[in-house]
Amino acid sequence: MRFATAVAVPVVALGLIATGCSDNSITPGTVDIGSTNDINPKDRSELRDGGNLRLAITNFPENFNYLHIDGTTETTASVINPTMPSPWVSNAAGELTVDHNYFTDIKLTNTSPQQVTYTINPKAVWSDGTPITWEDLRSQAAALSTADPGFLISSPSGFDRVEKVERGEDDRQAIVTFNKPYAEWQGQFSPLYPKAVTATPDAFTNADHDTLPVSSGPFMLTGIDRAQNRITLGRNPKWWGETPKLDTITLSVLDDTAVLPGIQNNEIDYAYMSGIENVTGARNSQNVVVRRTPEPSWSHLTFNGGKGALLADPQLRIAISKAIDRQALVTAAQNGVVENPTPLNNHIYMKGQKGYQDNSAPIAYDPGEAARMLDALGWKLNGDVREKDGRKLELRDVMYQQEGWVQTAQIVQQNLAKVGVKMTIQTVPGQGLFKDVIDPGNFDIAQFSWGGGVLPLGVLPQVYAYDPNNPNSQGSNKARIGSPELNGLIEQTIAELDPAKAIELANKCDQMIFAEGYSVPLQQASGTYAVRDNLANYGAFGLASPDYTKVGFLK
Repeated sequence: MRFATAVAVPVVALGLIATGCSDNSITPGTVDIGSTNDINPKDRSELRDGGNLRLAITNFPENFNYLHIDGTTETTASVINPTMPSPWVSNAAGELTVDHNYFTDIKLTNTSPQQVTYTINPKAVWSDGTPITWEDLRSQAAALSTADPGFLISSPSGFDRVEKVERGEDDRQAIVTFNKPYAEWQGQFSPLYPKAVTATPDAFTNADHDTLPVSSGPFMLTGIDRAQNRITLGRNPKWWGETPKLDTITLSVLDDTAVLPGIQNNEIDYAYMSGIENVTGARNSQNVVVRRTPEPSWSHLTFNGGKGALLADPQLRIAISKAIDRQALVTAAQNGVVENPTPLNNHIYMKGQKGYQDNSAPIAYDPGEAARMLDALGWKLNGDVREKDGRKLELRDVMYQQEGWVQTAQIVQQNLAKVGVKMTIQTVPGQGLFKDVIDPGNFDIAQFSWGGGVLPLGVLPQVYAYDPNNPNSQGSNKARIGSPELNGLIEQTIAELDPAKAIELANKCDQMIFAEGYSVPLQQASGTYAVRDNLANYGAFGLASPDYTKVGFLK
């Protein structure tokens, strides 16, 4: 999509992927991010007009406003990919170009102060017919600026560094002026929402809470059937670009166990495949192909380090991390799909991305050292489980209800039992997983995935910055872990306009993130999808942006 969630577009925001972590296919390959993808590219002339693309989602969006803390999820991304504007598109190599459907030109017009001029396509309108103007950009910049804590934002997206957004030559031009440099300015306004959604905190939370009344893309939301667990997107009659080949896109809420049967029974056309059984089943299905491109998505165990939480002590988190055999977990998840599978050892850069280095030394697997640390911290064995001050070291691990996640949790459970830590496993349906369980901190360990994009530094302020004195500063910091020192280094990193220096600073941030025991990175996704064999221009995108006007079925 046009976001990091769908791993296809240039944005600072990350999307949460509540899907399984097992990742196996029949032909082993690499997980390193590359410069190609696998989407069955075809000319529009080879496609038939019409058709319905059938996709699976894990739940209804908690909020159709992707900028809202409840909306930055894969399911919301699936809806807004074909329906909302974004300034940039990416090719398979991660190279960005202006999306001329929405903007005729975007230029960095000044560096002191930093200034970006957006010239909006004069044909661009919202689905209600009103023009997209500079006021939409100004309103969104204000909402995400953090100036008003009533806006429950997922990420500031650099707008906390914006001094003003002004009208340019006319209503179709916006001039964004920064008061502090922002390296990943190309990630802003992805997606762009109409000013009515970003005008007030109430509108920000409620205008798109249950539906998407106004959009601006080749498709628009045309139906929500909660009884049938289905969302329908239809062609946008106000769309000014090339007419989409598809008539409709339907997104059906399916349990994980129903996804492979949906592919096999020709009920859905496209789905991520996790686990060797699923991949094999997809490969053996009639009129189905398995497409694969490594993508910047990764699985992890995130600790709850909030005030009063059992794991509030960073040294306790490090001790527990050292007891977890990450190599065993990744081997179990990726054996058969990845050559020599190894854990991801960076929170910011993916394997294959410039800047990737191993910063994981603080959580290196060492169960003997883990036990010694637990003893030194006062957690003493009492039978099979450690205790301190009358409190047992019992952890609750929460995850999406998917077999691959449970298998991972069972290995972690066995690892921790060997050092006297008891762990219980709790699975949760997709609906409410983040809003009702993870975001409120109702866990000790949470298993989920992050989806990234071509601009990796945006993850730093979104996920790893934290102000414990400001409850609304959480953003997407599900762990409630951070420090003033890390916040300062993050500020320095995202202000650094020299790419080489920014990489150096980002890795210093990552070293601090590992040292505070924020999370345990597991594996990077290989990007394996089951796809209907007559579906064109859609599949395993890697870093590329889908073009929904070109998606369709062969004649």
